[in-house]
Amino acid sequence: MRKLSVLLLLAALSAAAQAGAVISFKKTTHNFGTFAEDKTQTCVFEFSNTGDAPLIVTQVHASCGCTVASFTQQELKPGEKGKVTVTYNGKGKPLEYFKRALFVRSNASNSLVRLYIEGTMKK
Repeated sequence: MRKLSVLLLLAALSAAAQAGAVISFKKTTHNFGTFAEDKTQTCVFEFSNTGDAPLIVTQVHASCGCTVASFTQQELKPGEKGKVTVTYNGKGKPLEYFKRALFVRSNASNSLVRLYIEGTMKK
C-alpha cells in the first residue's frame, strides 16, 4: 500500500511539473538558399501553445544587427497560434554562407527556444 501511495505521489508531482504554457514551433531552422546581396529575405516561424496555461512571448533577440524580428505579443491560450517574422538584410556582409541565431523568450516551461536562419549570399 505504501509503495502505491509513493507511486501515485510521484505521478502527481510529475504531472504538476509539466503543467503550464509550452511553446512548440513547426520548424526551428529556415534556409533562404542562395540569394543576391541586395535582396532582403523574410521568413515566418509559426508556433503554438501546446501547454495548459496562457503563453506570453516576451522577447525575440537576434544574434546580429542584420536580423530583425517581430512576433505575436498578445497572450495565447492553450491551442492558439502565433508567429515570429524574421527579416535578414545582409547588405555589406561577406558574400558567403551564414547562419544566424534568434532567441525566443517566453513564460513557457521551455522558456528559451533558439531559431536559426541560414543561406548563402552572392553578388
